[in-house]
Amino acid sequence: MRYLWVVLLLVGISLPVAAQQKEKERIKNAGTVMNEILNAPDNIPGELLDKAECVIVLPSVIRVAIVFGGSYGRGLMTCRGGRDFKGPWGTPTMMRLEGGSFGLQLGGQATDYVLLVMNPRGADSILSSKVKLGAGISAAAGPKGRDLGAATDVAMRAEILGYSRSRGLFAGAFLEGSTLRSDNDANERLYGKKLSAKEIALEGKAAPPEEAQQLLGLLNKRSPKNVSV
Repeated sequence: MRYLWVVLLLVGISLPVAAQQKEKERIKNAGTVMNEILNAPDNIPGELLDKAECVIVLPSVIRVAIVFGGSYGRGLMTCRGGRDFKGPWGTPTMMRLEGGSFGLQLGGQATDYVLLVMNPRGADSILSSKVKLGAGISAAAGPKGRDLGAATDVAMRAEILGYSRSRGLFAGAFLEGSTLRSDNDANERLYGKKLSAKEIALEGKAAPPEEAQQLLGLLNKRSPKNVSV
């Protein structure tokens, strides 16, 4: 009986640790995705990144569909510090993407997504509750490369600009109909206590884990200053 209690105790300790490690892997994957995208030709224009209040990175979003399509992914959101979004990029809060589509589709595909949140209203909406892109919050495919001349007025007025990378190809991503929400369970596993997305991303109530250093270091190097009006 004594050995049984020891085993149960060890299992009880190891499960939370394993769950936390899984979330840390998500953060590392997000850092890798962002690094590869920002170092690729025709990537996210620096002018747009400099105007973004927050960045959402969703590695390996799965789209599986036979007639009815759907997508599901987990990632993170990091914002510039402070309620005015003028500080350095800060502690990530975990996020979930869920969506659906209708059409003749076959098979499954994993895609990396990067979303730029372009104004405080968009950031506040996402951090406060579940939002539907294209309905509760405006979204458009983001222009890429150094020339923003091809960007439409719709794209430049959108609250979220989307990008995707699949099979080595990088392009603007149109995500209307998908929903974004805070992954509260993942945040609790990662930070060891219940915190809202705003408390994590804007109020500094959790320190960035070591695994976030690649992502935050890259963003603070590439876009140290918010130049949005």
